[in-house]
Amino acid sequence: MRRQDTRPSPLFLALLAATIGGGVLTILESEFAYTAGVVLLVLGGWAVSLCLHEFGHAFVAYRGGDREVRWKGYLTLDIRRYTDPLLSIVLPLVFLLIGGIPLPGGAVWINHHALRTKRVESWVSLAGPLTNLFLGILLTLSVALFMPGELTPLSAGLSFLAFLQIFAFLLNILPIPGLDGWGAIQPYLSYKTQVFGHKAAQWAPLILFAALIGLPGVGQAFYDLVSSIFDAVGGSSYAAAVGRNTFMFWL
Repeated sequence: MRRQDTRPSPLFLALLAATIGGGVLTILESEFAYTAGVVLLVLGGWAVSLCLHEFGHAFVAYRGGDREVRWKGYLTLDIRRYTDPLLSIVLPLVFLLIGGIPLPGGAVWINHHALRTKRVESWVSLAGPLTNLFLGILLTLSVALFMPGELTPLSAGLSFLAFLQIFAFLLNILPIPGLDGWGAIQPYLSYKTQVFGHKAAQWAPLILFAALIGLPGVGQAFYDLVSSIFDAVGGSSYAAAVGRNTFMFWL
């Protein structure tokens, strides 16, 4: 059998290049250019983070005993390898465009029977959200170190992208069936509870997202929580809000 390539896929590299290209556009002195740049920077950056999120799951699973993730191509950062391209990239990008909500992407299939321990199973689930947290802190530090006190289209766009990573971390870490937070505690739950979680995973996240978008009080409370944590790690909620307004220029 041919050895599965584990190098970054051309599609991932193209997404990364598009993200960088968006950043370059933001420094041009043209309203159209910097608006298009922020949109491209955020969309491209979010797509890149979706790939890295799923890579985190797959990499920890691989180290924990599941060798199948390599043969399935999950270690190539190719978003097309995930369960469903529509769920993996299209819906998350659409939700981001229309509501500013960082919807989780499609999952990788993990052979849990191959994982060595319950602890490994938990870390496989946590690896994705922790990747978002790491990216959020990294982007926040980049703005703080290289653009301290500046409010430019680039710093605003990067701040909003960092904000989305913190948002995604907090959203995914919730112990709700279908989200990674539930996956982290599931190995320690009773069989009956695990069966319930498996059934609820099909609709529980949809109810959560509907509440965040359709119930202003719920959405605002969660947004305020994310803002508080984002500010606590050194970010600027104001800069992120400017970036969000630029990104969603049609509102």
